[in-house]
Amino acid sequence: MKKLIFPENADDWQFLLTFLPAGWQEQAKALGAIQRSRKFGHPETLLRILFIHLADGCSLRETAVRAKHGNIVDISDVALIKRLKAAGAWLQWMAAGVMEKWVEKQPEAIFGDKLRIRLIDGTTVQEPGSTGSTWRIHYSILLPSLQCNEVQVTSPKVGESFKRFTVQPGDVFLGDRGYAHRDALLYVIEGGGHVLVRINLTNLPLLDEHGAPFPLLESLRTLTGTRLGDWEVRLPAEPRPIPGRLCALKKNKQAAERARLQALRGNRKKGHKVRPETLEACEYTFVFTTLPADAFSPAKVLEMYRGRWQIEIVFKRLKSLLGLGHLKKTDVALSKAWLQGKLLVAFLIEALIAAAERFFPWGYPLLAQKEQMSVERNLSHGSLG
Repeated sequence: MKKLIFPENADDWQFLLTFLPAGWQEQAKALGAIQRSRKFGHPETLLRILFIHLADGCSLRETAVRAKHGNIVDISDVALIKRLKAAGAWLQWMAAGVMEKWVEKQPEAIFGDKLRIRLIDGTTVQEPGSTGSTWRIHYSILLPSLQCNEVQVTSPKVGESFKRFTVQPGDVFLGDRGYAHRDALLYVIEGGGHVLVRINLTNLPLLDEHGAPFPLLESLRTLTGTRLGDWEVRLPAEPRPIPGRLCALKKNKQAAERARLQALRGNRKKGHKVRPETLEACEYTFVFTTLPADAFSPAKVLEMYRGRWQIEIVFKRLKSLLGLGHLKKTDVALSKAWLQGKLLVAFLIEALIAAAERFFPWGYPLLAQKEQMSVERNLSHGSLG
């Protein structure tokens, strides 16, 4: 078979391939990305073309032109659409493999204990206009590394919940008020993890030490600008309630006023009348957590919750740098393949940053001998048969 021809930066391309999980070439055929295609007899050719579209942001037509002038492959933009659509499962498999191989294991806890702090959130992506496809991305990143350790792409009908993610003992699931649902919190706790979620006056039923409803607003009224709240509470469950804590602080006047205006605007759009209790609650930030009081003071708990905003920065980076906020495909399978490809690019960027923080005198990590032989064998054959 004709030897693959790449541009002058072939060394950089080969270096990038070392970040992919072992067996990625074989998986191209196993997962249907390559099926008796003469144009793409080798998965490396297909991946390079897809990256022109996914990473460089070129249109499919421009991608086809660049591929032809770069002596990579001569293919039409219509054929590229078919190849991208068929590559969805392969791109998803590689994205998961890059994450497992290169995302750093969480160092000893941000506040001293050996806990893995996970920021959980979700965002939607869609094609501009009223007729485009819409998807929801469920995302988990670690503190303090800010690296993604789990992601899912679903229909927007699938709601945000901690139950979308796997739980390991020692995990601390951190989320906003949209994740403060009892069944989801119990799911994390039963899996050996801890939770730290912001709540409102009504979305999470809490009990006091005697089993009576916890007087949330009355307790908050005891706070001042210098006094933090830390109350023992119970989360209703069978066969017995689960112990937890309510940690809170009183906002300054400016922050409280911004929160009240936001609540008024949000309810006005929905045609709802804001209750006086809701406006009063805007004066406070309060969270529920199962983290132990002897290791985590209320100040540490609230400081940890501040880290949740880091995931907002991650979403902004994905949407601005990778164009993830404007889904350009209307076909369902094609849309999902495009999203999986964008996530693969994002994880490769994270992997490159992580590798750059390590010092290799020669500029790249050495492959294990077995892996090096596999790469050389596949390059020499030029095809997987």
